[in-house]
Amino acid sequence: MGVVGTLLKNRRAGEARLAWNLPALSGPQTLTVTSAAFADGAPIPVEHADKRVGGGSVSPPLSWADVPPGTAELLLVIEDIDAPTSAPFVHCVAVISREVTSLAPGALDAERPAQGVRVFRSGMGRGYLGPGPIKGHGPHRYVFQVFALSGPALADAPAAERAKPRELLGAIAGPVLARGRLTGVYER
Repeated sequence: MGVVGTLLKNRRAGEARLAWNLPALSGPQTLTVTSAAFADGAPIPVEHADKRVGGGSVSPPLSWADVPPGTAELLLVIEDIDAPTSAPFVHCVAVISREVTSLAPGALDAERPAQGVRVFRSGMGRGYLGPGPIKGHGPHRYVFQVFALSGPALADAPAAERAKPRELLGAIAGPVLARGRLTGVYER
């Protein structure tokens, strides 16, 4: 068991500052979010974990259903609510075209995102950052959140490219027409 993980065992960000709980991102929970790689509440396969921990840092396949009419864009936010930080650690922020209904493995790659996908800064770098919790810290829950927005997610594209994840999330204005989430677990 890792010494640092053991020392930080009881320190967890929690759900309070999760994107899901931001007032501008509230809305009806009517989207169904799924992955062919893992079920809700189940372990995330190692190939989707960070390279530092032996994974490939390949974003998992995702799909969503029940996107309402009037949706202009989708916002995807992946956060670790068990990170030993003051807020959940952001593993990915992406804006996705309305026409896209699923993402293949690796679609959130910073260098080669899928068509219709714009990836932004995560907590470290750009694009998808796979799970890599501190060894011995216990299971970490990774929340994949999808929001159906009625208008463009971001008005100032150049500023959005430079923004830190929390700044970016704070700049998104609703209304949110629908939202859904999927939680995967990873532990070292």
